[in-house]
Amino acid sequence: MKGTSELVKKMIFPKDFLWGGATAANQSEGAYNIDGKGLSIADALPGGKERFAIVASPDFDWTIDEEKYTYPNHKAISHYENMEEDLNLFAEMGFKSYRFSIAWSRIYPTGVEQKPNEAGLAFYDRMIDQCLALGIEPVITISHYEMPLYLAKELGGWKNRELISLFERFANTVLERFGKKVTYWMTFNEINSAFHFPVLSQGLVPKTGSLEKKNIFQAFHHQFVASAQAVKKAHQVNPNIQIGCMIIYATAYAWDANPINQQAVLAFN
Repeated sequence: MKGTSELVKKMIFPKDFLWGGATAANQSEGAYNIDGKGLSIADALPGGKERFAIVASPDFDWTIDEEKYTYPNHKAISHYENMEEDLNLFAEMGFKSYRFSIAWSRIYPTGVEQKPNEAGLAFYDRMIDQCLALGIEPVITISHYEMPLYLAKELGGWKNRELISLFERFANTVLERFGKKVTYWMTFNEINSAFHFPVLSQGLVPKTGSLEKKNIFQAFHHQFVASAQAVKKAHQVNPNIQIGCMIIYATAYAWDANPINQQAVLAFN
């Protein structure tokens, strides 16, 4: 019995464990063209199971065609309008943390503006303040598959080194605004996901070089530099900030016990 008791103690989560949930701005906010927000790459990606086949087409050029495709994220769950009510429901569920992203194009509509959109910053101020009032720890992702569309369409996405300084301006803005009251940050969501879908992670499509690995690795380099700059800035703003990248890891399982399939899974994972 003593051994069982010790095992149970080891299985108990610590009191400060951050139970909660996560969203991304493009998954939840909607209001894709409200209060000064510009278009993001997520706004131009069609919905449905064929979306990745569509963006993999050599002719895909980020044009929004609402007669041909649906764009669910344009409305999403209307979190932008219902944020206060949503957060109250999260608190009722027992959330101790809430991970969300800041839409780059809600702060810098095209990504190249010199001054941020105050309406966008004010929205996230309200969200953070209510989280804290409800005892919910905010966990912020700076970039979650939603770079301004202009940067992908006109500058070629993250393969263009110019995006480092543009991201730095965006990151500096949100860190200076929210860094004193938010401890936990991520610079990029699933930064390694470009191996699977560079359109989301790096804003690359066939027309801008997504089919060439050299472009993906060049974009990775630019993202790593931009992330490092953001980490440096974060610690200048608040030495207590904990910040880094998030990676994607999707485990595969073998179809059966066939040694060939087992070996293939080991190689994949």
